Amino acid sequence: MPRLLRTASFRLAALYLVIFTVSAVVLGLVVFLAARSELERQMAARIGTETTFLREEFRRAGADRLLLLVHERGRGRSALDYLVQDATGAHLAGEMPAARALQPGWTTVEVASAREDDGQSESVRALVTELDDGLLLAVGDDLGRIAEVQEAVAAALAWAVGLAALLGIGGGILLSRAFLARVDAIARTAEAIIEGDLTRRVPVRGTGDDLDRLAGTLNHMLDRIAALMDSLRQVSSDVAHDLRTPLSRLCQRLEGALAHARSVTEYETAVQGAVREAEGVLDTFSALLRIAQVEGGSPQAGFRPVDLSGVLEAVADAYRPDAEEAGHRLDAEIASGITVRGDQELLTQAVANLVENALRHTPAGTRIGLRLSIHAGGICLVVEDDGPGVTDDDRMHLFRRFYRGERSRTTPGNGLGLSLVAAVADLHGAGLQGEDAKPGLRFTLSIPVEDQKGMMPREAVAGRRASFDGNS
Repeated sequence: MPRLLRTASFRLAALYLVIFTVSAVVLGLVVFLAARSELERQMAARIGTETTFLREEFRRAGADRLLLLVHERGRGRSALDYLVQDATGAHLAGEMPAARALQPGWTTVEVASAREDDGQSESVRALVTELDDGLLLAVGDDLGRIAEVQEAVAAALAWAVGLAALLGIGGGILLSRAFLARVDAIARTAEAIIEGDLTRRVPVRGTGDDLDRLAGTLNHMLDRIAALMDSLRQVSSDVAHDLRTPLSRLCQRLEGALAHARSVTEYETAVQGAVREAEGVLDTFSALLRIAQVEGGSPQAGFRPVDLSGVLEAVADAYRPDAEEAGHRLDAEIASGITVRGDQELLTQAVANLVENALRHTPAGTRIGLRLSIHAGGICLVVEDDGPGVTDDDRMHLFRRFYRGERSRTTPGNGLGLSLVAAVADLHGAGLQGEDAKPGLRFTLSIPVEDQKGMMPREAVAGRRASFDGNS
């Protein structure tokens, strides 16, 4: 119970109950005053009408007719109270007592109760009118009827407020119990994850309420964290595996120089080989650091409009001599005037990596195509070749760090070029796909048009990134 009373839901229910109670009291007071005012108005109208009728009858038929009417109309529970007295204050007719101090106008008169056994009096609101011959006519009504209505309104208000308080407290407790159950489920999931069970997820009831949406968001976050942890473990394993070979070669060169070198030339050869191995290791670490910088932080803050057409033309001009020297043909079909919002350096690096990947892993005589176009779905950047391509199994892992297919193990590289391209695509909200060009391999970078007005959140890109991680 103490936990229930401290929950936000119970406090919110209590606040609503207080607001409802205050509102009900104010509304009840307004109704109470309005009802009393209306009853008093109706009473005054009824008394005024009756007084006018009796005065007209007196003028028409005289005092005897007035006394007869007062005697007849003063019978019954709903009848008015009457008084006719002469100029000397003598009581002539009616239930109200005569009084010498009675003056014309409105007044309150105490009249003996109609019940003979209670010995109490009733307050009567009366209108006193002066007639001819010194007669006074008083017509009144019992104020107790207004009091009864007021008591009924007050009792109804008290019952309403009391029942609302009970229902509010009960509803607050039930709501708090349900809220606590959901919160405890989230807490148990968090504790299980803290203990190392990253597969646990917050249960979702499917009601679509706020807690369900919160649970869905937390589960999405946990999926993302689990994917990052798997990626981290994979990267750690890949780094340990792929750097072990160059470091082993480096050690072997240095140990061989110490054991077998007998001249300065042999020492220089060994040192030069060691330096090349060390540079390869440093290049690998530089590529990893670059990928980490792209994937981490908030690099979109530095985005600017980038002439993507100019970027592709610059890359094509830079690599065309190398392509011709290696016996390749580099064709470029670049639509002009296409601008995107992004990081020019990263986009240039991504396109260069794709072109360099095609140059490095295809034989002489291969045609390499570089295309940029815009259509209804967005901007499409394609780098393709008509070389031997890759196997279906290799295509599933093209964007994995350090992955190198069987055909590319004899070529230079560290298996991080396409991983950097994937990270840049993810950063820019673009889809990246590697597919069979029949023959050859085709990489397609798709940037939706809506991303140019405001870059898509990284969560929205996660699904797209998963698609080319698993299907490219």
